[in-house]
Amino acid sequence: MNDLSNKINSLFEPRGGNDDETTVPSSLSMGSFLASSVHDMKNSVSMLIGGLEKTLAMADSENLTTYAELVQMNHEAKRINSNLIQLLTLYKLGQKIYPFDPQSIGVEDFLNSLAGQNGELLKSHGIALEIHADPALYWYFDEDLISGVIGNALNNAMRYTRDCIRLIAKENKGMLELRIEDNGSGYPAFMLQESVDNMRGVDFQGGSTGLGLYFSSAVARLHHNHGRCGAVMLENGGSLDGGCFVLQLP
Repeated sequence: MNDLSNKINSLFEPRGGNDDETTVPSSLSMGSFLASSVHDMKNSVSMLIGGLEKTLAMADSENLTTYAELVQMNHEAKRINSNLIQLLTLYKLGQKIYPFDPQSIGVEDFLNSLAGQNGELLKSHGIALEIHADPALYWYFDEDLISGVIGNALNNAMRYTRDCIRLIAKENKGMLELRIEDNGSGYPAFMLQESVDNMRGVDFQGGSTGLGLYFSSAVARLHHNHGRCGAVMLENGGSLDGGCFVLQLP
């Protein structure tokens, strides 16, 4: 879990020289400074989201020509906020100060809640969202962490699907399996061939940092029971013959 923190901190470690040179902050103080900065940015973005949601609540969706654009702006602000929360969570996990709190959660209600948070955006893009889960299915997991994982996968599916997404929850060999499936063109071959844990590269053309997958994998591994731990997998096919993000929890 500490490999990300070590990589970040190594960027700010002193490179040598005498004591008269400009002092370089220690890795610990720089890590705290970065975490504090991210927290401050998150607060600002949260205020922006609050303003956008207030505007959307008062707007007439039928007559306001920019309503769809406002919905998209609100979504992008929430996505930025989610990324900042993921960074802060990874920092806390690395420092072993995150209050990990798995509880018994009704899976169908959990997925319905996530779907409701994206209802306006899905509608504006003409994307149908289906939820397939047994109402009697309950599982122990940290709701906040898994919300971040599924929310990130849902955002990705909305970006690449043609017009349909399915959220599927089922028990499979003693594990809870959560699947986010779409009917897009699927994941590229290199992503399927490489394990999720080894995806550390940055795609400057596509704008991908790999943060979402790293966060998801770290959260999955944090959930363990009777010698088994969670895992994240990427597949193509599924019920919609597109991309499939799969989260398994013991």
